[in-house]
Amino acid sequence: MVKAILICTALAALSLTGCAGPSADVHTSHAEDAAAALQGERTYTLARMPSQDASADHPRFEQLLRDELAKQGFTDAGGNSATSARYLLSIAYDTRLAAVGVDTKNCGAGRCASPPHAPFSLFGGPAYRHELTLRFFARASGQEVYKVSAVSADRDADPLHAMPALVKSALAKLPFAMPADWRVKLRTDASSGATDVISVKPLQP
Repeated sequence: MVKAILICTALAALSLTGCAGPSADVHTSHAEDAAAALQGERTYTLARMPSQDASADHPRFEQLLRDELAKQGFTDAGGNSATSARYLLSIAYDTRLAAVGVDTKNCGAGRCASPPHAPFSLFGGPAYRHELTLRFFARASGQEVYKVSAVSADRDADPLHAMPALVKSALAKLPFAMPADWRVKLRTDASSGATDVISVKPLQP
């Protein structure tokens, strides 16, 4: 039994190094009516928290998001034109130590809880869990109409390196409809470093 656990843990660690290709698990709220909620004019303005105003990295996160949203037909109304935007968009992201574990199928949001700290490290370092959450609010009413989170794991503590894949994953479908949980597989070009989505599949309950 101990030998089997060690083998499984080693395989999981290998997947974090990129042998299996990067992937992210996506969870969306309001999945049942997401398509209707995001119909109409696709204009938005970004909302910042005070901690994000003080962050040197946050503008880079925002630019990645603007670029990807533009491909989906969304237009940034800008801070000076916030009253004309249909949506207020908030961004939250987090990077923390994660337990090394076996990649489990059908593992949607809320069903894959992991300890806050890795019990030990393999292949030169601990594993990190990166999470990006986007929340769309109707500017006129303040009501949240759509929320999507993307989670990935690797051995790089820098959230800037994880962010392109997380943004691509969170916006791989806009909106993600039912079911609420999906897996997005990606490919990173070795020469350019660009990240592309290669498959988007629902996670079965």
